Amino acid sequence: MSEPFDVLAALIRVDRTPNLAAAVRSLASAGVPVFPCELDGKRPLTRRGFLDASSEPAQVATWWSRTPDANIGIPTGAASGVVVVDVDVHGPTDGRAAWHRASDAGLVDGAGLLVRTPTGGTHAYFPATPGVAQRSWQAANAGVDFRGDGGYIIAPPSRRTIDGTVRRYEIADVATHSVGPVDANRLRDFLDPRPVAPSRSRGNAATVDAEKLAAWVADRSEGERNRSLFWAACRLAESGTTPADVLDALGPAAAQAGLSEREITTTVRSAYRATAPEAAPAARAPSAARWCARSAPSPTASVGRAGL
Repeated sequence: MSEPFDVLAALIRVDRTPNLAAAVRSLASAGVPVFPCELDGKRPLTRRGFLDASSEPAQVATWWSRTPDANIGIPTGAASGVVVVDVDVHGPTDGRAAWHRASDAGLVDGAGLLVRTPTGGTHAYFPATPGVAQRSWQAANAGVDFRGDGGYIIAPPSRRTIDGTVRRYEIADVATHSVGPVDANRLRDFLDPRPVAPSRSRGNAATVDAEKLAAWVADRSEGERNRSLFWAACRLAESGTTPADVLDALGPAAAQAGLSEREITTTVRSAYRATAPEAAPAARAPSAARWCARSAPSPTASVGRAGL
């Protein structure tokens, strides 16, 4: 893992450098793993994306000789030593209020750099926590994403054209306080709290508010729908609810969120495999529909294709 403070210092040095090829050579020479992304965009130009990231000077020179104005991608998490809280501002999404709430709660005090994005959002850079997996996640309703292991970020001085104007990723603020890690799980629970489901009672299952879980699932956005349905299905499975009743309770809500009937059934089945091994024989039926076979119609049938 790169030293996080070396990465932050390297980003400060290249900020506002007009030549992207020169900037990326400077980052690589400081040991920062980089990879090229499309001109004026975010999509990786290498076959495996952030998994191809390298600080090897010859490899970096080859990439940018092919596309001198390619934007600069940096993998987040253990690969680079930094993680990023991405505060989105685009269209109807504005994560600034959520960021301010998290700041007031003392959850993001350790940021080392704040980078202004071309759309007016913010990338807050933190040192990764050594030896701790910090997976990327989205809190789409809050307008905040976390870029950790399995993610990447577009770094300064990359640029994009917004409404006909070229705008750069540029450093807006450098920490003058103590820099430290961010508790990503605590931040996610603060920004996107999950419904509280009681623990299982010994001898008899606790009662779980299926309606509250369904309302929460229905409100999920793309990028968090499957994970949320899985979590809610696990809570119902742990309470002793049958697979058929879970589909009745959560199926319409998941369809409203945009999942297909197949995705819903597969996710619920996975939840039972993870939390209720006794349901496994039913899960081995030859088709998803027969796994939860019952006389009632599919929970997504009533919403029609328009709800998918």
